[in-house]
Amino acid sequence: MRLKALMVACLLWLAICIFPPAANALTQIKLFDLGYHECPLDLSAGAVTSGGAAMSANCFIVTGKAQNDSGKPVVNADIFGRIYDADNEPVMQNRTRLGAIEEVPPGISDFELRITVSANQALPLKLKQFKAAGFTGKVRR
Repeated sequence: MRLKALMVACLLWLAICIFPPAANALTQIKLFDLGYHECPLDLSAGAVTSGGAAMSANCFIVTGKAQNDSGKPVVNADIFGRIYDADNEPVMQNRTRLGAIEEVPPGISDFELRITVSANQALPLKLKQFKAAGFTGKVRR
């Protein structure tokens, strides 16, 4: 009985060594060459609401480059960063996750992110500490 258990254990160990399970670790994506511009008119209509009160808002598209050094496409990469107005006040209070990039191919690629900023925030905006992270495989839902 012990010999049979030892043989099964050895076969499992050998199978894991030959066919290791896929490791879907979080992959870091460097974001650089950041900038922003106003949204086209068809995207900029609307308002920011909080507690049922509508406030005037501005729409911007944040642009930049994403560098994926993993050698594999990264899917659903979350974008993190801080955005400040001209008076160094945070634009997204208590929020560092700003959005996502659906797919980041290996190498350097362009990305865009739409943000809505309260109209009472002073321009120009300051984009700080931007980075992204995602997985090289499908994430189960």
